[in-house]
Amino acid sequence: MEAEAYRGYCLQSVAAAYDVVLITGEEPSWEVPYIRDCVVVPDPTDQAALSSAGRALADRYDLAGVFTWTEWYLVPVARLARQLGLPTTAPEVMQACRNKATARALFGRHGLPSAASASVRTREEAHTAAERIGYPVVLKPSAHAASIGVIRVDTPEQLASAYDFAARAAAQGTESTSVLVEEYLDGPEVSVECVTHRGETTVVAVTRKTVSAPPFFEELAHSVDAANPLLDVVAPAARAAIHALGITDGVSHIEMRLVDGQPRLIEVNGRLAGDMIGHLVRLATGIDLARAAADVACDRALDLTPTRSSAAAIRLIYPQRSGTLTTLRTDVPRPPWLHRVHFQHQPGDHLLLPEAGGDMFTARIGYVITTGPTGAVAHARAEQAARALTIEVSKPTDADQAA
Repeated sequence: MEAEAYRGYCLQSVAAAYDVVLITGEEPSWEVPYIRDCVVVPDPTDQAALSSAGRALADRYDLAGVFTWTEWYLVPVARLARQLGLPTTAPEVMQACRNKATARALFGRHGLPSAASASVRTREEAHTAAERIGYPVVLKPSAHAASIGVIRVDTPEQLASAYDFAARAAAQGTESTSVLVEEYLDGPEVSVECVTHRGETTVVAVTRKTVSAPPFFEELAHSVDAANPLLDVVAPAARAAIHALGITDGVSHIEMRLVDGQPRLIEVNGRLAGDMIGHLVRLATGIDLARAAADVACDRALDLTPTRSSAAAIRLIYPQRSGTLTTLRTDVPRPPWLHRVHFQHQPGDHLLLPEAGGDMFTARIGYVITTGPTGAVAHARAEQAARALTIEVSKPTDADQAA
C-alpha cells in the first residue's frame, strides 16, 4: 500500500478532472474508486507488453493523454504515447533524463553549471577518474533513483568498497549499468519543481532539502515555501537544464546544489517529485502539479496561478540502526499544523540500512507532514513532530542480515 501513501494524492487529483484508465503492474486495490478501467501488465518496463495494453485501452476509449510519475516507466511511457499519437516529450529525451551521464554531457554542451563527471565500469577506471577529478568525489549509478547507491568517497582507500556499493545498485539499471564518478558539490541541496508545456517552462516552486551526513545522501526532510527568495536564483538554471535536455512537455523535478550561493546542476527527473513534494507544493501554493501533469499530457490549457502563500514540510523517519522494529507510537496531541503522520512499517518488521546491505526507502519507517507560515517554521514543526515519536529498534540479528 505504499503507492497510496506516496502517490495516492496524485491519482485522486487527476481523477477529479479526468476519467482515468490505468496500466498497472498488479491488480488495483486502493486505486479502484479513482479509475474507470485498467489493464494489468506484470512488468510495465516491458515495452511490448505496455504497448499492447495501451492499444487495448485505445480500442475501448478515446484516449486524450498518457503519463507516469514512476521513474522506471518514463521511457516506455513516452514511447507508448508516441505510438498512440498522443502528446509527449520525445522518448530519446526521457532516455537522457534517465541516464545521468548523457544529461551531464548535454549540460556541458550547453555550458550549464554542473559537476565534473566520468562514466566508469571498473574499480581501476573509478580510481583513475577520482584522481583526475580530486577527492572528495561522489559515486552513483548512472540510471537509478531515490539516492540508492550514491556514496561520497573522501580518500583513495575508501574507493574500492564504495565502487562495489554503487555498482551493485547500478546493476539493477535498464537504461545504463555504469557508475559515475563525480565532483562533490559542497553546498545546500534544493530541487526546483517545473511544468513545461509546448516548450514553455513555468517554475512553480523550490524545495529545500535536508540530507544526511556523509557518506550517504539520504534525504531526511523537504520544505516548500511559496515566498522562498531562492526561486529567482534557481529558476534560470532550471529552465536552462530543461531546454538543454530537450524536454517539451511534462512536470520536472530538477535537483541542484548551491555552491557559493550559485546553482550547480545535479540531475533532471522528468516526472513529479517523490517523497510527497508535489503535495507540499499544493499545501504551500495551491498549485496542483499532478493535475498539471495530466493537463500537459492531454495538451490542455494550464492554470498555474498560486492560490496560497504558505509553507509545508515533510520529515522522513528512519531507524538509527538496522534491526527489528520493536516499538512505534506517537502519544502527543495533534496540533492543527500536523497535517499527516504515516507509518509504512510496523513492530516486527526487519529494517536494513545501506551499510547493512539494505537501502533507505525500504528501511524508512514513515513520515510526518506539517504546515506553517514560513518554510523555517514548517521545518521546525516537522522536526518537533518527529521527536515526539517513540521508536525502538533491536540490535541486528542474523535474521536481519538475511532478510
